[in-house]
Amino acid sequence: MSRIGKNPIALPAGVEVNLGGQEVTVKGPLGSLKMSAHPAVKLEVQGNALICSRVEAEENSSAMWGTVRANLNNMVTGVSKGFERKLQLVGVGYRAQAQGDTLNLSLGFSHPVAHKMPNGIKVECPTQTEIIIKGIDKQKDGQVAAEVRAYRKPEPYKGKGVRYADERVVIKETKKK
Repeated sequence: MSRIGKNPIALPAGVEVNLGGQEVTVKGPLGSLKMSAHPAVKLEVQGNALICSRVEAEENSSAMWGTVRANLNNMVTGVSKGFERKLQLVGVGYRAQAQGDTLNLSLGFSHPVAHKMPNGIKVECPTQTEIIIKGIDKQKDGQVAAEVRAYRKPEPYKGKGVRYADERVVIKETKKK
């Protein structure tokens, strides 16, 4: 039995869930998200809660039960509160600047890097070495943060590069003669 799947999803005020077969639409104050649920999971709205349950006849219903519930919970959280990822630039001369939906990065290359944000994602730079990526879709938010980090991952000897705000980089010891 899934410990995650059996928990109901509480729907905050202002969040509306529409079920059309296996198509789920979640609307809230920040926007709306769509998802097609797996056929091995049955969904129903009871009062202010969304209930996920297994379809016993399906082969992998126990495997998909918790996954679908977690994805739906992320959708409800996204349209009500939103998600954000924080990145830090560590290194001399490493800078970030947000201009509209483009993030301009100076990461020690011979050229500047311009990363265009997809629809639904906003970027802010409170300081030159901090980047905040905001959106309502948790998966898209994390994917954009991973793409920005991939331009210059933290290297293990000095720790220079783009890192998540909560990431700890283990610094290696250099070779001794």
